[in-house]
Amino acid sequence: MQEYFLNFGISQDLFNYVIMPLLIFMARVTDVSINTLRIMFVLNGKKNVAPILGFFEALIWLLAIGQIFQNINNPMSYFAYAGGFAMGTYVGMTIEEKLALGRVLVRVITPAPMPELIEYMKERNYRFTSVGAEGRFGKVNLLFTVMKREDLKTYIPKIKEFNDKAFYTIESVKRISEDDFNAMEDRPKFTTKVWSRLRK
Repeated sequence: MQEYFLNFGISQDLFNYVIMPLLIFMARVTDVSINTLRIMFVLNGKKNVAPILGFFEALIWLLAIGQIFQNINNPMSYFAYAGGFAMGTYVGMTIEEKLALGRVLVRVITPAPMPELIEYMKERNYRFTSVGAEGRFGKVNLLFTVMKREDLKTYIPKIKEFNDKAFYTIESVKRISEDDFNAMEDRPKFTTKVWSRLRK
């Protein structure tokens, strides 16, 4: 690779301290971003997508670490490697947040039932369960529901609108027993959804 750039009249110092660190940085941003997405797809049971991402992640990582060993005496390579890892983590999380794939379990805990929120959920055909429970300071109400992650951006504001002191938790759901309410997105629509969200 070094000879390729030198053929274009690029000086040795420019290659060692600018171009090579930049290439290492970009490689790490790419492979760490892929790693973050791969973990997301593994957690969502995407068996066809996760191995492909794993292949490219490992390949890019090997290319990056190979350049590190070839430039073992260049301190800029280490900064580029570490900086690429940090930026790749950020980029991967941003992409994962934008895709918002899969479904989540939302628990809402309030001292009293929230009829407005329940009515809101009925209007949008959310499936939910509301039960009474015992809390530290007495009786509380628990509201459980499973929804698409992309619906959180409208659901959470509604919770705060009806009760700004409501306590809620959110966690990922991998699989649901009902066939017509699968936690995974429909397979034929998966690729279309990924590309449409990345373009936004």
